[in-house]
Amino acid sequence: MPTQVSAVALAAGVTLVVGLLGVVLVMALARRSVGRAAIAAPVVVVIAVAAGVYASARAMFLQPEDSATVLLVLLAAVPVAAVLGALVARRVIDADRAATADRMARELEVRAEADRRELVAWVSHDLRTPLAGIWAISEAVEDGVATDVPAAMRQVRASVHQMGDLVDTLLALSRLQAADPALQMTVVDVGDLVSEAVAALRPLADVEGVRLAGSAAPMVRAVVAPGEVRRAVANLVVNGIRHTPRGGEVTTTVTRDADAVVVAVVDECGGIPDDVIGRVFETGYRATAARTPGEGRGSGLGLAIVAGVARAHGGSADVVNVDGGCRFTLRLPADGHPAAPR
Repeated sequence: MPTQVSAVALAAGVTLVVGLLGVVLVMALARRSVGRAAIAAPVVVVIAVAAGVYASARAMFLQPEDSATVLLVLLAAVPVAAVLGALVARRVIDADRAATADRMARELEVRAEADRRELVAWVSHDLRTPLAGIWAISEAVEDGVATDVPAAMRQVRASVHQMGDLVDTLLALSRLQAADPALQMTVVDVGDLVSEAVAALRPLADVEGVRLAGSAAPMVRAVVAPGEVRRAVANLVVNGIRHTPRGGEVTTTVTRDADAVVVAVVDECGGIPDDVIGRVFETGYRATAARTPGEGRGSGLGLAIVAGVARAHGGSADVVNVDGGCRFTLRLPADGHPAAPR
C-alpha cells in the first residue's frame, strides 16, 4: 500500500510539473500564433499524463521494460492528440479570421462614412465660394452697380469653371473609390505620358514663377489606364508648383524598379511637418501649417485622387521629406498586376 500511495503521489507530481511547463509553452505560443497553441495544447496534455504514468510505473513495476511498454503505449496517443489539435486549430484560425475580417469591415465602413461626411463638408464649403461670387455679381448687374458687364460675366464664367472642375474631380474620385473602377488598361510608354502631363502645366508654372524639370528612362512601358495616370501625375506636379516658392523648381522623373514603374515628383516646398505628412493623401485634407491651398488654390482632393489611381492599379503612393522639400512617389505595376512590396 505505501508503494502504491508513493507511486500515485509521484505520478501526480510529475504530471503537475510537466503540465505547468506545458501551460507556459502553450501561452508563449499563443502570443505568436493561436493556431500553434491550439495544436500544442492536447499534445501537452498527453505528454504530461504519459510522464506521470511512466513515473508511477517506474515506482511500481519491478521490470523496467514493463514501464517502458506503458510509456510507448501512452506516447502512441501523441499523434492522435496532434491531429485533434490541428482540427481544433483550423476551427480556431477560421473563427479568428472571420472575426478579424468582420471587425475590419466594420472599421472600414465607419471610416468610409466619416470620409463621406468630411467630403460633403469640404464640397459644401468649396461650392459655396463660387456660388456666392455668382450671386453677388448677378445682383450687382441686376441693380446696375456693375458698370463693366463683360468683366462681370468673365468672373461668372470663372466661377462656373471652378465649380465644373470640382464636380469633375468628385466624379473621378468617386469612380476610383468604387469596388470595381473598370479602368481602360493599355500598354503605354509612361515616360511619354508623364512628359505630356508636365508640358501641359508649363503655362501654370510660368505664371507661378516655378521651373519644371525632369527626365525619364527610355522605354519604360507599363499596362495602365492612361487618362487616370495622366491625371494623377498632373495633380502631383500642380501640387508641387503651388507649394514651391517663386524661383524654385519641381522635378519629375520616371524610372523602372523591378516589376514596377516609379514616377517621382520632387518640389521645394520646405518639407511637411511630421504630424501631418501621413494625412496628405486623405480625402479633403488640408494641412493647417503647411501646404494649405488657400482661396482658389484647390479642393484638397488632388492627392486623394493620386492615392485612388495608385490603389486602382494595385500600386502605391507615398511622400517623404527631402532636403528643401518633399518627394511624392507614384508606384505602378508594370504588367497591370500588383507590384511586389519593397
